[in-house]
Amino acid sequence: VQLQASGGGLVQAGGSLRLSCATSGRTFSSYFMGWFRQAPGKEREFVAAISWRGGSAVYADSVKGRFTIFRDTAKNTAYLQMNSLKPEDTAVYYCAAGSGTYGNPKSYGYWGQGTLVTVSS
Repeated sequence: VQLQASGGGLVQAGGSLRLSCATSGRTFSSYFMGWFRQAPGKEREFVAAISWRGGSAVYADSVKGRFTIFRDTAKNTAYLQMNSLKPEDTAVYYCAAGSGTYGNPKSYGYWGQGTLVTVSS
């Protein structure tokens, strides 16, 4: 089972990036896909999650209205569209698959390797 995150990079404040999380090795139809981030010296925090089957999504308050999570079931890939980026969004972003409580990292049994997002002011 693999989750491959990609799409990170350097962007100016106010810019946009789209992260991708390609899955392989099993189907996640009964799971939800989540994005977490971890800034230097900080704990990993929940960003967004989406039900793989139904497509319902939840967001952290800090990204609501700026980020959109969606998935393409045909491509077995989840995405995180990030708009109006701020310097405080700078972090390593991880995708994960799990079941249970959206915002709890312990609910996720599968993790990608992380992709770095740097937002300059």
